[in-house]
Amino acid sequence: MRTYFFKPILEAVRLWFVPLLIGIIFFIVGIVVLSSPLSALVSLSILFSISFLFGGIAEIIFALQNRKVLENWGWQLTMGIFTLLIGILLLRNPELSVKTLSLFVGFLIMFRGIAAISFSLDIKRYGGRNWGWLLASGIIGTIISFILIGNFTLAGMFAVIFVGMSFIFGGVFNVIFSFQLRKIHRRSKKISEKLKERYHALHQEIEDIYWEEIEE
Repeated sequence: MRTYFFKPILEAVRLWFVPLLIGIIFFIVGIVVLSSPLSALVSLSILFSISFLFGGIAEIIFALQNRKVLENWGWQLTMGIFTLLIGILLLRNPELSVKTLSLFVGFLIMFRGIAAISFSLDIKRYGGRNWGWLLASGIIGTIISFILIGNFTLAGMFAVIFVGMSFIFGGVFNVIFSFQLRKIHRRSKKISEKLKERYHALHQEIEDIYWEEIEE
């Protein structure tokens, strides 16, 4: 048995600004994609790879730094590794076709969208007020990714538009998520060490009683 509500409040979230930086980068990439002609596909592929490389490394560091704070840090770690791998793949193969590029980006955005839905429910459980915006951005991002994957034969500009929208919604999610983490981080600073010790002692006592009842 675990108590989820108090854990992220009692322990400060580290590097809460990392999702903010990733969100800003993804949002900018999305705008650039929507304003770029199809002929700049190779340049876009390089831009995707660089943004994925930075985002993947940053998310891996963020997940490892918060493995004792956030319950679903494993999701963040997996998402970071997957993003990093896609970035390496795109960097090694910059001259991908529109169809292949859309398929890669679609799978990545789908994974991130599903993770975003999970994170939004965590924020709700932790007492965050704007978890609905996180949930909405995750759902929209997932829907767009399904369109890309299910119709990766979309021609030319349509594929570029959907890829750009995927980046924008992914960026919006990360920005909102980072501000929610910032609020949790600030709450933790207001709780005294004495109160934290009392909570941990009470939590341990509840767990002991729980396991005693199970053994009986």
